[in-house]
Amino acid sequence: MNSDEAFAAYERIRHRLPTALAGGACQRAPDLDAIAPDVDTFLLDAFGVLNIGETAISGVPDRVARLQKAGKRVLVVSNAAGFPHANLMEKYKKLGYNFDPDDVITSRKAVLHALASEPDKHWGLMATESLGRADLDQINATYLAEDRATYDAVDAFLLIGSAVWTEQRQALLEASLQAAPRPVYVGNPDIVAPRESGFSVEPGYFAHRLADRTGVQPQFFGKPFANIYDLAFARLDTPVRSRIVMVGDSLHTDILGGQVAGLKTALIANFGFFSQADENEAIRQSSIFPDFILVRP
Repeated sequence: MNSDEAFAAYERIRHRLPTALAGGACQRAPDLDAIAPDVDTFLLDAFGVLNIGETAISGVPDRVARLQKAGKRVLVVSNAAGFPHANLMEKYKKLGYNFDPDDVITSRKAVLHALASEPDKHWGLMATESLGRADLDQINATYLAEDRATYDAVDAFLLIGSAVWTEQRQALLEASLQAAPRPVYVGNPDIVAPRESGFSVEPGYFAHRLADRTGVQPQFFGKPFANIYDLAFARLDTPVRSRIVMVGDSLHTDILGGQVAGLKTALIANFGFFSQADENEAIRQSSIFPDFILVRP
């Protein structure tokens, strides 16, 4: 899937996303340093802001360190649900970042926070089994594979990682839901994520497909939905939302989510989603207007 196809896919599912608010001025600036005087707290997306795939964006580790040294609060707010939290922290350290583990707020945390108050269920799990069950050990979950009986036996479905998901598994999931509708929780609303060689297809893509085909409406956890921002605000003493900026490369997740949360927003133009696409035309078509457009993080 390329950026044009991904943008069209997001536009097709706008009815399941929060409603866009009055947008920002789309003020252009070179990077995060340029907007720092007006910002106390930076909420940074990961893919497209900190890194592309497994590679740090050049200069960003040093820039983030300078912001931290200057007294700015810097949190990661990411739809990275597929990886255990410890794995993410190890990755960020290798990339040159120094974040407090509690300041890395992921959609994985958001969905697990919700599950903690849910009645016990047997969950069918879309995830990469080889990554293990770290963070998931408190829930009764069975990995979904090629056995239809597994799909039919569970009480609900939890979609957090699609790296090893297949069309065969998607067909089994949809058929099982058509036969017996059950809750579907989605721990990553993203349709795509930027990698070194293009876009990967994420759980949100499959969740919207099954919604279209089965009528089951998934519950989403992560950007652009409020649940992940509530966890971020809990890490701030007295958050002044007009002094907080959500920085990301996606209009439909980062910018829309930041707006709905009452924050300033900054779109990264030359990395991630819009590295090969026209952000101006996308802003016009979507009517999602960021406060800032940054050339780079």
